[in-house]
This record gives sequence, C-alpha cells and structure tokens, in this order.
Amino acid sequence: MSVTVPQLSDRAREIVLEARELLEAEGPEALTMRRLGERLGIRAPSLYKHVADKEALETAVIATGFEDVAERFEAAVAANRRRPLAAFAAEYRAFALAHPHLYRLMNDRPLRRDLLPPGVEARAAAPLIAAAGSQERARAVWAFAHGMTILELNGRFPPDADLDAAWAAGLRALERETAVAPAAD
Repeated sequence: MSVTVPQLSDRAREIVLEARELLEAEGPEALTMRRLGERLGIRAPSLYKHVADKEALETAVIATGFEDVAERFEAAVAANRRRPLAAFAAEYRAFALAHPHLYRLMNDRPLRRDLLPPGVEARAAAPLIAAAGSQERARAVWAFAHGMTILELNGRFPPDADLDAAWAAGLRALERETAVAPAAD
C-alpha cells in the first residue's frame, strides 16, 4: 500500500496513518481523538493543531482508502482486459474483506467530498468507469459489488450460501449488459 495523503503536513499525515491503523486494528469505536493521542504519545487537544476535527480526520482516512483502492483497481483492470468487471469486483471484495472497518467508514454514510483531496475519488472510480463503459453502468456495478460486500460483511447470507457463485452470476449478468448496451450520452 502506497498512501500519500496529499495536502497534509508530514505530522498530519502521520496522524492520519496512525488513525487508519487504529481503525483497522480496533474498529470505529476505538477511533477517538483521545485514543489516537495516546497511541501517538500526545494529548488529544494537540491533534487539533494538525486536523480540524474528527470529521476531517475520518475524511483524511477515507482519502487513504481511496488512494489504496485506486492503485488496486488500476492494477486489477489492467491485468485482466478480457474481464475487467470481474477483475474490479474481485479486487473490490478482497479490499473490503481485508479492511472491513475502513470499508464501512468509506461507504456507510454521506461522503464529505469537500474535505477530500481533489481527484482522489475520481481516480478510484476511473478503472470501473472504463471497464463498465459508462458512468451509469459503473454505478450499477458498484451498487451490485457494494450490496454483495456489505451483506457478506454483515453476515446476512445463509451459512450455506455459495457467495462465489452469487458473485459470478451477478457479474455475468452485468458483463452481458455492458457488452450489448450502448453507452448513455
């Protein structure tokens, strides 16, 4: 993972990366300014010299997630030009299962786009848009992938459900749609 977190000072970047580690290791309940300060060896009020508030901190953590998935999606889609949607979906699922707390932070509430570094969300979406052929189809693929992923993370499928088969069936349907439908203008 190569995380740059643009627009942050070195100290703020260190704080954001430590916040991501805390989130990933202990979950969202642990991601408090007090707990983060303890991990960094500073008092919680000192964090506000580097990040405006907890929302800004969480949005910066989300930006690291977008940077991470952008790299992963770009590589996956480039490596499988024959089935780019399947490559995207496999990487999407793998990321979410490996980073469930970050995944939820990125996707479970409204996104403060005004606090994100410019272009970070667009870069993460670009491989999917290219693979899907249009922004509308990309949104449909993303909705499918997110729905399958969040249901899996939340343990909502029956224990005997073959999730790999469900993913494959959904992707086949989406790939057929992408192959035959003209791009919307």
